[in-house]
Amino acid sequence: MAHSNNPIPADPSHPRHIAVVMDGNGRWASKRMLPRAAGHKAGVNATRALVESCARRSIAALTIFAFSSENWKRPSTEVNHLMTLFVKTLATEIDKLHAQQVRVVFIGDRNRFDEKLRQGISAAEQLTKNNTGLALNIAANYGGRWDIVNACKILANQVSAGSITAGAIDETTFSEQLCLAGLPAPDLFIRTGGERRISNFLVWQCAYSELYFCDTLWPDFNDAELARALDWYATRQRRFGKIAEQVGGESSESQQGAG
Repeated sequence: MAHSNNPIPADPSHPRHIAVVMDGNGRWASKRMLPRAAGHKAGVNATRALVESCARRSIAALTIFAFSSENWKRPSTEVNHLMTLFVKTLATEIDKLHAQQVRVVFIGDRNRFDEKLRQGISAAEQLTKNNTGLALNIAANYGGRWDIVNACKILANQVSAGSITAGAIDETTFSEQLCLAGLPAPDLFIRTGGERRISNFLVWQCAYSELYFCDTLWPDFNDAELARALDWYATRQRRFGKIAEQVGGESSESQQGAG
């Protein structure tokens, strides 16, 4: 489970936690008459730049969708390449992340990964666990529905063991069993590549996230693109069921939300 060692910014126009679906690697490669593997490699460069941008902007937490539980359905050659890329990227990037005080946590069911990748994941988490900078959560073999079902199983076992009662289960106790327990829910959800859906990513946690979609393919997403997303986020008024007057003022764009 994820836990934050770093302070959470109080500025309401500044997201504490950003979640990103990094979509469009394959299409980026296809447009350039390159194999899909080249798109994934270019996507690693964009991810590195995103982490650096978030750290520089004092974002407390960043959660990226690296590999979904549904991605196993892709051609085996692509899946194998992605697994190899995970191992290589961990080996080449972890020392840099550690030097930047980034704390790395992997969320998802890692049982399906081979031993080499599982060892790399554990080593990365162990190395960076006491870092106090950006909390980087990498969702790998993750699905939002899996996360919810897994939390239900944990709570069911606790009820069966008598450590809690069913009546004691509420949103707070449930959230404590999810992968991102200990972190604020994502304030801003970003998806690149032109699709307008969350695709089973952080289903519970994104209930009140501001959803930002852009057509930019992931390898082309850079600091300027992030700045545009953050500028858009700053126009939003996050009411969480209240009316505008209760949260102080209102922006013209926020009128699209629930009244």
